[in-house]
Amino acid sequence: MIPSTPVVTSQDILLKLCHSVSHILSKTTSTSVTHAGMVQTITRTCLKPDLGCFSIFDGGFSGLVVINFSSLAAVEIYRTYMVQMGMPESELAFSHTSDEVANVMGELMNQIIGDFTNKVSQELQSSITQSQPKMLTINKEITLSVDTNLTEAVCRRVAFRTAGNHSFYLEFAMDKTEFISLNHDIDEKEQDPDRLLEAHGKPILSRQVKLETPNTDSQNKVDDADELLNSLGL
Repeated sequence: MIPSTPVVTSQDILLKLCHSVSHILSKTTSTSVTHAGMVQTITRTCLKPDLGCFSIFDGGFSGLVVINFSSLAAVEIYRTYMVQMGMPESELAFSHTSDEVANVMGELMNQIIGDFTNKVSQELQSSITQSQPKMLTINKEITLSVDTNLTEAVCRRVAFRTAGNHSFYLEFAMDKTEFISLNHDIDEKEQDPDRLLEAHGKPILSRQVKLETPNTDSQNKVDDADELLNSLGL
């Protein structure tokens, strides 16, 4: 039976991004930030109230990441993060319109996309570059659509929830693409250079030693032939 070839789809890439969002925000705030088990199909990505952040990436595939925070979710994440950094609560902002809140959320977004690009590089063996994340405070009456040059876009929305039970949303658009493994039978350990040297280097060295070590029997035959020639006076 021929084994099935592993295929990574756009949906799998979205899941990697969701893991990066949950991982970075949970780690930096020392709280639990989770994503929903369901993903929503949408027709386009938009920046929405109260605080919207986006980053465009390109390379092995192109796409756009948008995270729309409610004011309560943004302030909760900001304040929890700053407290973890050692800042006293009395010195922290209370409004999502504060420049300090936007700066911190932009930095967290940068860490999220950085973690995501590392996953893509390691697991998909593909490279993507990101733009500097932009954070905007959006008026409740304005919805800003962000356009990207995608030939066949796949757009999805995933809901997230903070430890304080506040919601925010990730919107994701990328080229419809698939990554198909060509070496699915090769264990990752075998691709490690140190393991390759350990596994194959010693036999190579031993073979080299064998080739370079003089053959005793052949040397004895040469000595006997020389003695015979000497006895004949040749």
